[in-house]
Amino acid sequence: MPRRTATMLASTLMLIALLCAAVLLPVPYSRMSPGPTVNTLGDHDGEPVLNVVEHKTYPTKGHLNMTTVRVTGADYRMNLVEAVYGWLSPDDVVVPHDTLYPHGQTAEQANQENAEEFSQSQESAKAAAFKQLDIPVGTRVAVISVLKDSPAEGKLHAGDVVKSVDGAAVRKPGDVAKLVTEHKPGEKVRFEIIPAKEAAAAEKANKPEPKAGKTVTITTEKAPRDDRAIVGIQAGVDHTFPFKVEIKLADVGGPSAGLMFALGIVDKLTPGSLTGGRFVAGTGTIDDAGKVGPIGGIGLKTIGARAKGAEYFLTPADNCATAARNVPDGLTLVKVETMSGAVKAVEDIAKGRTGALPKCTAG
Repeated sequence: MPRRTATMLASTLMLIALLCAAVLLPVPYSRMSPGPTVNTLGDHDGEPVLNVVEHKTYPTKGHLNMTTVRVTGADYRMNLVEAVYGWLSPDDVVVPHDTLYPHGQTAEQANQENAEEFSQSQESAKAAAFKQLDIPVGTRVAVISVLKDSPAEGKLHAGDVVKSVDGAAVRKPGDVAKLVTEHKPGEKVRFEIIPAKEAAAAEKANKPEPKAGKTVTITTEKAPRDDRAIVGIQAGVDHTFPFKVEIKLADVGGPSAGLMFALGIVDKLTPGSLTGGRFVAGTGTIDDAGKVGPIGGIGLKTIGARAKGAEYFLTPADNCATAARNVPDGLTLVKVETMSGAVKAVEDIAKGRTGALPKCTAG
């Protein structure tokens, strides 16, 4: 075989080998891209996103869209070709896998965490919206989640209202951990609870929750990383509302839709159209007091919103500088810090007072 032919054949085989390696070789990266955007004032999969039960509502129009980011799963391993494609794509972001799934987090753990954050964000959105409208909101300490294979599994359940620990009244979530850690691992701790079903039934019937609780005794165990005594629960604030607001949105997780849910609730509970028919999208966490917090993937969310037709994008103040570096054409970024500020911004958009809007700048 002539030397030139042999060289070309060897080079071709080497190229084929490199291409095969690029396709088969996993790399420690994940990809983020613009995800679905859903109008909180409308329907999704045939059901209203927001459903107010047994309370007067008002017609709405326009859009108050929540936005999402699509990410590759915890168990998915990108190959080199996919990573390079993501790096070159203007609508994708490639990040180290551990950025999205730290400490070897599994898909099941990631899904559970996202579901818990999404559930909590719904409760905070309702609380913020009700407080904006001066509708009374009650609070109580409840079990938010129970760790699998923990001492509390099967004895305590998400939604159980915690009245006391070892006879000491519980007034805030931190009280639960404080009282449990006063024990040594292996000691018994006594919870007085109102079971979740009883608490939910009382709330549905608009009656006070039962005064007499159920006593549950749990043996503590040693925490995985130190010598603290734990039972394997997370306590948090649960709210009681004078009427029910259902939020139905499947296949979405995390806390970043809180602001847009809250605005949608306000719009449905007040006369007239908050948006004036305009297309407003946005993102941001929200707490019970109505403070708007930052989120991840802001640039991807603005791309997704504009692609669906959004004209204005409500942006958490702490995300403004990043978002303003690359704004999609035709989209105005509006800086928001509080629930009341977001309501005013949407009202200004509806009335054409866009010059008064607090705009995001690159800084």
